Amino acid sequence: MTFNWKKSIIILTDIALAVYLLLAITAFNKPDDQKAVCTQVDVDIQEGTVDGFLGDMEIKEQLQRAKIYPQGQPMKEIDIRKIEETLKQNPFVETAECFKTQGGHVNIKLLQRLPVVRVKAENGEDYYIDAHGSIMPNTHYTSDLVVATGHINHKYAQKILARIGTFIIQDAFWHSQIEQLHVLTDGSLEMVPRVGDHIIYLGQPSNTQQKLARLEKFYRYGLSEAGWNKYSYISLEFDNQIICKKR
Repeated sequence: MTFNWKKSIIILTDIALAVYLLLAITAFNKPDDQKAVCTQVDVDIQEGTVDGFLGDMEIKEQLQRAKIYPQGQPMKEIDIRKIEETLKQNPFVETAECFKTQGGHVNIKLLQRLPVVRVKAENGEDYYIDAHGSIMPNTHYTSDLVVATGHINHKYAQKILARIGTFIIQDAFWHSQIEQLHVLTDGSLEMVPRVGDHIIYLGQPSNTQQKLARLEKFYRYGLSEAGWNKYSYISLEFDNQIICKKR
């Protein structure tokens, strides 16, 4: 009978792999590891464009209220999936990822939802709108966001203000220039700039980006020469026109 070297090598390799896996599992489950407790919780919050809405302490308090804050708990009893699902219930959390590492550390990575407008409606409602048009509750934190006032319902905020706010916050010039949006009773929009003592009338909220592009050129080549306070009212209601009212 001919000795089959190839078959023998395969068998030996399988035996060696089985022994390795057995040792690895045994080492992983050794008594010291089974008794290990969480000694540190590391929270990494990816802020995005706007920061200040989430902090390590807020995350800690949320997990403590749910009685699942991992520090001091046995590592084997820490349910990382439950931590993730609990954190996703936070209206300011878009995604949450949790995992354990050797040495008793639990790592939590969060992506913060991006608020683009703060709404302070005439009916008394006070909340934030994110880039997806979702409503986020008011918070004690402050941030450098455009404030929208006036006759605003949820549908208008989610469909119109979310779109305009996202454009403003992503455009360096307008993010630094626009302080307030005001919605009139017919749904048309006014803007209050940070620089210049005038009101900007956008009209109905259509072609907003084109209107602001036209206004930016006027700012750079018109008001910079004439003076920022020469006009009290600037209307962009009609296409290809800028109508100004002198002070």
